[in-house]
Amino acid sequence: MPASYAYLGPEGTFTEVALRTLPEAATRELVPMVSVPAALDAVRSGEAEAAFVPIENSVEGGITTTLDELVAGEPLMIYREVLLSITFALLVRPGTKLSEIKTVTAHPAAQPQVRNWLKANLPDAVWESAASNADGARLVQEGRYDAAFAGEFAAARYGLQALETGIHDAENAQTRFVLVGRPARPAAPTGADKTSVVLWQRDDHPGGLRDLLGEFAVRGINLMLLQSRPTGAGIGNYCFCIDAEGHISDRRVAEALMGLKRICLQVRFLGSYPRADIKPEAVRPPLPGTSDDEFVSASDWVARCQDGRF
Repeated sequence: MPASYAYLGPEGTFTEVALRTLPEAATRELVPMVSVPAALDAVRSGEAEAAFVPIENSVEGGITTTLDELVAGEPLMIYREVLLSITFALLVRPGTKLSEIKTVTAHPAAQPQVRNWLKANLPDAVWESAASNADGARLVQEGRYDAAFAGEFAAARYGLQALETGIHDAENAQTRFVLVGRPARPAAPTGADKTSVVLWQRDDHPGGLRDLLGEFAVRGINLMLLQSRPTGAGIGNYCFCIDAEGHISDRRVAEALMGLKRICLQVRFLGSYPRADIKPEAVRPPLPGTSDDEFVSASDWVARCQDGRF
């Protein structure tokens, strides 16, 4: 039997479409799961080799369900990412008119991306969340709701009609998906990489977040995502999910992680992996003093000073 990849199902989700852009997906059994936690738990239990789930969209930022699952529980690692442009269709049972739609459904992350369209075209419709956009289409097929926001490609799968297409409040909206597996050695750096971590402060104090961010700033590392998530230990207790440019094998990134390990209560490494939005030749050069050669040179200089050879 081929190795399997679990993904947020059912069939016909944007997640499935994005997953099928990975070359290795053609050699894996693709298993739809009812939720992001179920997909990630399949990896933790060994039922699946990896899970493919949404983690961020360009309208609302991080997908909190995915972030929270990566923050808590048995550690997992990100190995790949995929960016997918998102536009929605309004799927209905054949023959349904716009004026007849009283209830609509989709994944919670879809609502901010169609909110203005919904207000302008279906101001009185009641919104109910679904486990995924494709699951919303399934519920429309079963008669539970009048319409669902989903990919136009899901219409045929669920015997529905695309009443409206090209729906989006923000031009060029994208969702980022990640391939998550059990911890292992990160892939070799490509020159256009991203490193993801979760940070917990030792205590809440003035300038605490500045101290964390300073470990990146003084080494010229750009941050691509910074999102706080509650720890569950009470109001005001947060951890921080961070995506930073670079790979853990880069000296500046490795030193930043060492600095964070010293000052944080806990650091969870979520992986270093190729960026989906840029090619290596398009990466801007490091700031002066932050290249690997300059870190090596500075380290050698300190060693010479310690030996009295300066």
